[in-house]
Amino acid sequence: MLACLHICPKMLSVRVAAALARGLPRRAGFISKNSAAACVVVKNLHTNRPWLQKTGTAEVSSILEEKIMGADTAADLEETGRVLSIGDGIARVYGLRNVQAEEMVEFSSGLKGMSLNLEADNVGVVVFGNDKLIKEGDIVKRTGAIVDVPVGDELLGRVVDALGNAIDGKGPLGSQTRRRVGLKAPGIIPRISVREPMQTGIKAVDSLVPIGRGQRELIIGDRQTGKTAIAIDTIINQKRFNEGTEEKKKLYCIYVAIGQKRSTVAQLVKRLTDADAMKYTIVVSATASDAAPLQYLAPYSGCSMGEYFRDNGKHALIIYDDLSKQAVAYRQMSLLLRRPPGARPTLATCSTCTPACWRERLR
Repeated sequence: MLACLHICPKMLSVRVAAALARGLPRRAGFISKNSAAACVVVKNLHTNRPWLQKTGTAEVSSILEEKIMGADTAADLEETGRVLSIGDGIARVYGLRNVQAEEMVEFSSGLKGMSLNLEADNVGVVVFGNDKLIKEGDIVKRTGAIVDVPVGDELLGRVVDALGNAIDGKGPLGSQTRRRVGLKAPGIIPRISVREPMQTGIKAVDSLVPIGRGQRELIIGDRQTGKTAIAIDTIINQKRFNEGTEEKKKLYCIYVAIGQKRSTVAQLVKRLTDADAMKYTIVVSATASDAAPLQYLAPYSGCSMGEYFRDNGKHALIIYDDLSKQAVAYRQMSLLLRRPPGARPTLATCSTCTPACWRERLR
């Protein structure tokens, strides 16, 4: 639709033209938002007052032309919706018709969430935080970005949450590179066979059950049997390789703590710091006090951080401690969203509760 604005030269005086020039940006913006193009036809303005003819019609025309050319034609529009119901970390939102799966949304309280269920009449959103800050009727807006986390060497030595925000009190991360948490796993052709050993520094493991670079290994056992101790010792034993100058032998470590107590994570970080192992380690923490969506997202975030090193020709070790807590969080979210929860999450079947596409990324 083409909108034209005609100005009659016989009915306008210089005073009216000046007023029109002052108010033109608002009018031009209104026209640009409601039509595909705007055309302003300006003819010569005449006046019966000789002492005003010195200003000239050319000056008025130039003012009008300058105002028109300087008008901002871009409309700042945001797609929003409203909260229908909220509870147990799940929000039902109406109005986000064009939202994408796994897109980050923002509530009016400042909390972030991720859209998981795209239904005909509403959208199921998992809330990354305390849902008590959200009430029925709150406005929810799209961000247009799929959930991503910061990656890079700047994260080494830091403790972050499942969204990649620093929680160690050492200031901002400073990383400008971000990576989606839900990337597709590599295909069959790019994969290579496991042919290089990964030295854990534990003689019993390296001799009896050696682990190769690119291999997945499950550590299973009862409580207080030393599962976490093996993982922490493996990280500490990589110090002699990371202190060298040969990049091929270095192994960057990422420890993902899922559903653990905050005091346990603090003790773990202190032990790594005392052993001077934090300089090549990233700790991703989603404690038991965090919301279930954050515990569900933490392994994906740690995997994306590790894939950054892989794609840049480096080696990385990712430790998930433990995946059974993530399976419980995924089952809880699935039941609240009325999705298939999978098998009952036990130590033997915890992997069946997590999507297979993520398990393929572990190698």
